[in-house]
Amino acid sequence: MNIYVSNLSFNVTDEDLNEYFAEYGEVSSAKVILDKFTQKSRGFAFVEMADDEAAKKAISELDGASVDGRTINVSVAKPREERTGGTGGGNRSGGGGNFQKRNNYSNSNSRY
Repeated sequence: MNIYVSNLSFNVTDEDLNEYFAEYGEVSSAKVILDKFTQKSRGFAFVEMADDEAAKKAISELDGASVDGRTINVSVAKPREERTGGTGGGNRSGGGGNFQKRNNYSNSNSRY
């Protein structure tokens, strides 16, 4: 079973997670998610346990527990939704807004 853990202290490591969940059964993997640029924790993680019953017990007992001074949230991980289309944000017009360069010499009201 795949387990989602959130509100983690930024100091919690993969090894720490493994230790917390190993008390309930065999941990297949424990991974704190890191920011791809800074390589620092993003405050959440995924833990995978082979035995569903052990995983359910870990979820019920660790959800709301205090770890490294923070109250963690533990739940069954939902399958990742596929991302479709979208523009991804950013400047879609390709321009810089409504800015238009004015040429003072071609303005009919100009004194030049």
